Amino acid sequence: MTRDILDINDFTILVEVADSDKVITDSCYFDEPVIAVALYGSGDVHLSMKYGAKQNDYEHTKGLALSFYADEKVECVHTVSANKPLQCIVIATSPKNLQKLPNNEGELFSELLEKLVQPSDHYVEGPRFFMTPEMENIVDGIFKNTYEGKAKMMFFRSQITALLSHFFWQLSTLEEGGIKNSEREKLYEAKEILLSNLDTPPSLTELSRRIGLNTFKLKKDFKELFGVPVFKYLQNERMTKAHELIRSQEATVQEAAWHVGYDSLSSFSNAFAKKFGFRPSEIRR
Repeated sequence: MTRDILDINDFTILVEVADSDKVITDSCYFDEPVIAVALYGSGDVHLSMKYGAKQNDYEHTKGLALSFYADEKVECVHTVSANKPLQCIVIATSPKNLQKLPNNEGELFSELLEKLVQPSDHYVEGPRFFMTPEMENIVDGIFKNTYEGKAKMMFFRSQITALLSHFFWQLSTLEEGGIKNSEREKLYEAKEILLSNLDTPPSLTELSRRIGLNTFKLKKDFKELFGVPVFKYLQNERMTKAHELIRSQEATVQEAAWHVGYDSLSSFSNAFAKKFGFRPSEIRR
């Protein structure tokens, strides 16, 4: 487990990374009440927010953007296991600092995260959604950065600002979109079904049947919620997974193609090149 803490303006940035071949848990508390946004990169850790006799659990965290209020009574617990590494960025600020944030950022918190600004309990969950591809790219870049010293601080400042901009814009879009909470949960379920079946994904008809939404609603609302159409999302995840397997040398190019559902190596290579701008055989050069 590695944990970096950075102070940028009136935000505290917590960057956590953990990988393990056996089940481990890591817990932490906040030193003071915070309003925060947690953003999860690769992996699919289990998250529990415990406070008194209450507990909020999050089973699928990969790509999740979760806003919340928490005070000193809340224990944040991550469960890390094999093939489910932790990559988490928490952007937090104290409620008392909202009025001091630059560029009227405090007004965004008050307008879009009102129930976090005026909490009713030790822990209050705010809006959550799965990140857009643009947000995922920023998060991935943060975990891959190699900057040190002042250059690292400049890099983090720019990336955190970009993440918050994307977060609040996406949040305002979701608010206007009017997707019902019950339907949003079904779309989260559809996303997890796709992630769990990259090699043999269900058809749109089958996916619609499994989550209980008609095909039209699935296509329309999936794009509205996640920023990309169903097939495009599946393609992005397939190529990202294949890239990880080849880069880490866990699989050959052919094995990676099979793992994400491609029987034709040429079709896989063409799709990979369209996504990344280079062919999979070039990764190790």
